[in-house]
Amino acid sequence: MSRTLRLAVGQSPAELSSVAERLAWLQDQLPDVVSHAADLLVLPELFATGYNIGDQVAARAEPADGAIAATIAELARSHGLAIHYGFAERDGVELFNAAQCFGPNGQRLGFHRKLALPPGFERDHFLPGQGSELFTFRGVRIATLVCYDAEFPETARHVASLGAEVILVPTALGAEWDWVAQRMIPTRAYENGVFLAYANSAGVENGLAFLGRSFIAAPDGQELARAGNAPEIIHATLELDRVAAAQARLPYLIDRRSIMF
Repeated sequence: MSRTLRLAVGQSPAELSSVAERLAWLQDQLPDVVSHAADLLVLPELFATGYNIGDQVAARAEPADGAIAATIAELARSHGLAIHYGFAERDGVELFNAAQCFGPNGQRLGFHRKLALPPGFERDHFLPGQGSELFTFRGVRIATLVCYDAEFPETARHVASLGAEVILVPTALGAEWDWVAQRMIPTRAYENGVFLAYANSAGVENGLAFLGRSFIAAPDGQELARAGNAPEIIHATLELDRVAAAQARLPYLIDRRSIMF
């Protein structure tokens, strides 16, 4: 019997102005997500705390097991699905742009600190993370890369080489970067033979306009679902047998080892 994973991507409204509003929006959306029988909901980069919030990020940042985490873990448990989301993490005096996933039992499944920080707000407030680890959910091997992380071919190739079948990419992509969402990141799925989910915000947050255009891509490059520019939730069923088929048809992960420079 083939393995499947029912995936939802939540393209949330950027203008939600507080942690409380963001968590309330999530709670309001979950009944509809559950009605689509989703196993896993993916939310954008810094979803829980907000992205374009300047120095407020220090006040909103919390430990990975803080109050925000406890709320989302309980929402995951009470609605019977996994929730993957971005947040500003405080570890002592250090801040990280992080993402984590809680399963339907309310336990943490996976955790990632953003590796590559673009110039501007993020470099001014966060430290870069180190390393990428997979987590397993419903027998599926899953990796997380946050936004800019996935714009480097090396990162997607690395987690695919570790055995990732699905790459989740929470992002905060501005409206001027259409080519990234439309062309670059879908290519990461194709060139590694994996599924990839890209979860962006929509709307305007403190003057920063987000592109939206979240998507779910298959290992052969097919788009399974694509959002527009407004807030919405998209869904797709991932047929995991397609990963092995795509990697057998185009064995990039194996043949790259024989390339000599």
